Amino acid sequence: MLQVSVLKDHTAAVLAGLAKRNYSTAEADVQAILGLDQRRKELQTAHDQAQAEANELARQIGGLMKAGNKAEAETLKARTAELKQSTKAHAEELGEVEKELQQTLYKLPNLPHSSVPAGRSAEDNEVVREVGTKPELPATAKPHWELIEQYDIIDFALGNKIAGAGFPVYKGQGARLQRALINFFLDEARAAGYTEIQPPILVNEASGYGTGQLPDKEGQMYHATADDLYLIPTAEVPITNLYRDEIIAPAQLPIRNTGYTPCFRREAGSWGAHVRGLNRLHQFDKVEIVQITQPEHSYAALDDMVTHIESLLQKLELPYRVLRLCGGDMGFTSALTYDLEVWSAAQQRWLEVSSASNFETYQANRLKLRSRTEGGKTQLLHTLNGSALALPRIVAALLENNQTPEGIPLPEVLHSYCGFKQIG
Repeated sequence: MLQVSVLKDHTAAVLAGLAKRNYSTAEADVQAILGLDQRRKELQTAHDQAQAEANELARQIGGLMKAGNKAEAETLKARTAELKQSTKAHAEELGEVEKELQQTLYKLPNLPHSSVPAGRSAEDNEVVREVGTKPELPATAKPHWELIEQYDIIDFALGNKIAGAGFPVYKGQGARLQRALINFFLDEARAAGYTEIQPPILVNEASGYGTGQLPDKEGQMYHATADDLYLIPTAEVPITNLYRDEIIAPAQLPIRNTGYTPCFRREAGSWGAHVRGLNRLHQFDKVEIVQITQPEHSYAALDDMVTHIESLLQKLELPYRVLRLCGGDMGFTSALTYDLEVWSAAQQRWLEVSSASNFETYQANRLKLRSRTEGGKTQLLHTLNGSALALPRIVAALLENNQTPEGIPLPEVLHSYCGFKQIG
């Protein structure tokens, strides 16, 4: 959530940033927020003045009653009653204004970093670098959805039977490959200095608001209405919310956590060949890395996260590229996002397997996540997260890129984790 002080003191820069995001009602929303903030201040001042006057009159009434001046005391009591009604009215309107101000602030996305390119869609994203050689497959090469049937390692029909479309059943070597990848990613994260967390996979509404999934992505989250809990779309949500309403000592920074969870996304409106097989699921496994840093260190931390994710793809021997997302393709809460995509040789296209983002103070302001400066004041921290990695498209690329008539050999780094060297 953007800070009102930033909107007030840097209005032109805010409007320019929102324009880079193609946010069409930026000027009207910003002016509405500034107007609501001004009204909030006026109401708070009027409330405080009336309360102070009432307190002073109460002191005077006590003295008048002791002096036997009952008539004047009754006059002041009448004025106190008026002030009581006034403060009550101010408090009620103040609550309404503060709620409207908060909801309007929730509508504004984060401001993009200066390095974010302008653009409206994925076609406008900037390719930062491309690493590795794309494998050349014969004309008889199969896409992963045919390979998983051939080797009987993932069953979409069974998943559809027990849950619905987008909930696959992994079995045999498919299930073992899933577990191998999860353990490999977690071990690599721990070796890089991340502390492993096993968080809940259901969160309350406050957690959804804290990291920005609510109200922006409410329609994409599974909601257990009886308990008002949400199935997580990513481990970022519970892991970052561990620090909601906390003041972190500088000596504890940076905080570096990792966690494996299943992830749940309704993906409403997704269909077509580009989401076939493992390309788009309602439930999938992912290892997440999360950092909380002081503001001056956050972009170095983001570069470090991208380097870590790249190291995983290199060890998996997958060709990949790094993209800097344009203003129109970035997530709602992000200030700068790098997407990492692997090459799918059978599908002849790039598949996104990770996003690494710096949210600057946007989440921290919602979370009230702060640290103390040397002068004793509090400052908002910066939060970051990245997928390291999401499994489905990694599995798709491993199957497609490595297929041979004799089976599907796996990269050497996975042999000890899987207990086998190839599928089939």
